Amino acid sequence: MADEILLESDGKHGTHLTKSLLAVAFLASFGSSMLYGFNLAVVNSPAQYIKKFYNETLTESYNWIPDERHLTILYSVTVSIFAIGGMTGALLVGKLVTKFGRKGTLVRATVLVFIGGALMGFSRSCRMPAMVILGRFITGVHSGICLSVVPMYLSEIAPKSLRGFLGLVPSIHICLGVFIAQVLGLHELLGKEEHWPLLLSLIVFPTMIQLMLLPWFPESPRYLLIEKGNIHATIEALKWDRCVRWQVITIMVLNIGMQLSGIDAIWFYTNDIFRDAGIPDLNIQYVTVGTGAIEVISGMLGCFTIERAQVAYMRYISVGCVVGIIAGFCIGPAGVPFLITAELFKQSHRPAAYTVAGVLNWMSNFTIGFVFPFLEMTMGPYCYLIFCTICLGVALYTFFVIPETKNKTFIEISQMFAAKNTILEEELTSNGYLKLTEMNGYGTLGLHS
Repeated sequence: MADEILLESDGKHGTHLTKSLLAVAFLASFGSSMLYGFNLAVVNSPAQYIKKFYNETLTESYNWIPDERHLTILYSVTVSIFAIGGMTGALLVGKLVTKFGRKGTLVRATVLVFIGGALMGFSRSCRMPAMVILGRFITGVHSGICLSVVPMYLSEIAPKSLRGFLGLVPSIHICLGVFIAQVLGLHELLGKEEHWPLLLSLIVFPTMIQLMLLPWFPESPRYLLIEKGNIHATIEALKWDRCVRWQVITIMVLNIGMQLSGIDAIWFYTNDIFRDAGIPDLNIQYVTVGTGAIEVISGMLGCFTIERAQVAYMRYISVGCVVGIIAGFCIGPAGVPFLITAELFKQSHRPAAYTVAGVLNWMSNFTIGFVFPFLEMTMGPYCYLIFCTICLGVALYTFFVIPETKNKTFIEISQMFAAKNTILEEELTSNGYLKLTEMNGYGTLGLHS
């Protein structure tokens, strides 16, 4: 049976985009990746109200009036604790996807959103700042799980010709989540003081939709066949265990570089950045929404151009630079680290690879979220030179080290790294690796029939 299924494939079958494949890609991203983007940006608009809430409750409970520095520390913890939760979730990915599968993990993780949303939603009425911080941590755990599982799931149900397109879907939803948070944070909508707990807890609604619909879609066939099927030939084909150090180095560089590019500093502290640039307070929220709209457009169209401005309009140059960073990030590296992690590793290594990538990604996210306010106070605008240097280093590594993976099978990509890892190409196939015929080598059976 294994020989009938795992045969050499010409890669021409089932490579078109079906409605079911598109639906599962959008649904998995809608209740996961979009929430990640939403949670990144949602604390930006009500920042002053959250600080005021902390100030009031600390005064009521402990008769202590914190100064601005203490409030900044508390708010930085509120922002960055999301990344600590994400790192915790990333550590759980390997065991969860092996035990419950890709889709099964996404479905079970939804309970975390309901718990975290409830804590944040009732925090103001309960007069407990700890509920906000704990809620952010729990939703971070959910994002840490899903940010690794969604691209893993999509990469395994997609044929190689559509892997790049489907890998872009979570990235677009991240941008969409940021934009939605910015729009709902407008003063005319939920940007009022009494509404900020509701704004933070809105994440439960997309999750409800995902929970109702996602269980009806199939699990990753690669997971079912390789990890649950117990087919001897399949297991033997994946037992070659050689050094993958350059793949590991690559995901380390890309995931750390993605976060230390400074993009999260912009998402977390957009209003403060524009305020420091001289934008009037009344206009900041609308400029922020504008950057969010550009972010979505950039993610969808893959191209954006910024025209030159004269030196006399420095505040607008500052806004343009922020827009340029966001647009460039969405066009290029936004979804690449998560997609390429799936491409660089074989099935048996993939959960561990996503765990490593996720931990590094979230650790860097936490560093930026917590340190940036103090870095900006210390260095002023020169702090962005640090991000510039990091981006240049990652760009050079990408250009000289990472091969093109477009339209390549997972086995072919492993062979491309074989020389760097000092492995003979014959060793990769010495156990007779077999490609999936009916599943196109990517586990697409059930979504392309």
